[in-house]
Amino acid sequence: MIKNKKPIFVASVLVGSSCLLSACSLIPVYQRPVAPIPERWDAVESSVSRPSQSNSGSFEWKMFVGDAQLRKLIELALANNRDLRQAMLNVQAARAQYGLRRADRLPNIDLQAGGIRQRVPGDISPGDGSEIQNTWQAGVGLGAFEIDLFRRVASMSESAMQDYLSTQETARAAQITLVGDVIEAYISRNGAQQRRLLTEQTLRSRESSLRLISARRSVGVAAALDYQEAVGLAEQARAELERTDRQISQASNAIGLLVGDLGVVQSLPAVASNDVMIVQDVAPGLPSDLLSSRPDIEAAERRLRARNADIGAARAAFFPRITLTGMFGSSSADLSDLFSSGQRAWSFSPQIAVPIFSGGRNSANLDLSRVRKDLAIVDYERSIQIAFREVADALAATDTLRREEQAQAGLAYSGREAVRLSEARYKAGIDGHLRYLDAQRSAFTSQIALIQVTTERQLALANLFRTLGGGWGTLSATIGSE
Repeated sequence: MIKNKKPIFVASVLVGSSCLLSACSLIPVYQRPVAPIPERWDAVESSVSRPSQSNSGSFEWKMFVGDAQLRKLIELALANNRDLRQAMLNVQAARAQYGLRRADRLPNIDLQAGGIRQRVPGDISPGDGSEIQNTWQAGVGLGAFEIDLFRRVASMSESAMQDYLSTQETARAAQITLVGDVIEAYISRNGAQQRRLLTEQTLRSRESSLRLISARRSVGVAAALDYQEAVGLAEQARAELERTDRQISQASNAIGLLVGDLGVVQSLPAVASNDVMIVQDVAPGLPSDLLSSRPDIEAAERRLRARNADIGAARAAFFPRITLTGMFGSSSADLSDLFSSGQRAWSFSPQIAVPIFSGGRNSANLDLSRVRKDLAIVDYERSIQIAFREVADALAATDTLRREEQAQAGLAYSGREAVRLSEARYKAGIDGHLRYLDAQRSAFTSQIALIQVTTERQLALANLFRTLGGGWGTLSATIGSE
């Protein structure tokens, strides 16, 4: 009886040893690389010196977007966009891969049944001559289960988990990019609609002036040069009208593609809106906040952790590997007696493999793992530097465009006043018609430029929102503030 329990005792000792040595991990202690960026946004310190908390990975686009129609489009895009759906499927694939790796850490137990029928020649048969031998077995079997003494399997599981988490962060980055793209397309379309409205009003005014000049020319009061200048201004407005129509159509098509439903184009607003669509001021916080807010940086660090775990698996390959195989059930030479009394059988087969010569394969694999970790460090540091540059550029854009918008607004007002005064002087006979037409041309150009600068500032704010990681801890302004 004691003899029958000996293999079970041996298995218990091995499993116990595995538990005792489970902390023997060969993964290097992970240390986050120092962020290669300045501590402050010195380039725009004067305009963004207000402190802000880190967003800690929050995704706060609803706090950033105030326009109801734009919110609806973003929700549709998050539900239907094909690129985002592909990113989510990649997350599911990575999660399944991690599940496979984690399953390797547990024993694989199966119900097994099989048989062997073979002819044994007489010279090796235990009997007098050749014979036919039958062996039938059925029971519960333990597959080749590796006792993870040196955490090789655990290291591979850790690597797969970090790759899975990296894929999650990549999907979050795709969400933020999608929201930013929808906002930018919607703002661009609204800006084009504003320019179209201004152009339509200008064209009607210029066509009226052209009819007046044509009538004055027919009676010999207006010169041919005045007529040609009036024709040129009308054609300029028509050309601008076609340009804005093209931009509206292209922005509408972009929105349809981003939302994942081209039919949504028909429901887009037909008239430009002057309401504030997004938060007009964003506090960026400290550059170090990017480490927790930017999903691309999070993804790069997860990949770095995965490559760090790969080193542990490569190191463990230099140490012995123990595997267990066993079966408990019934065995018989006759299939009809397989489950009869007294046919109980078991087998237990521990194996140990000690690497002696592998042609340098293990060493090369360890060197490769270390190089891949170094590459991951470079990728992580580069991601941080790119993020810093993108935020710094966005802050500089919002800061300068705000002042440019103010200056352009003054220029547009001056242009309108110049047109009013020129018209009065022209009708009084003080100035010629050419000076009046030149004032009209300058005023139209400055008003178009004002709409474009205003649109660019809104786009810069949307880009700043995206570069900050899609959210922030403390809003420095509310919807509609200036």
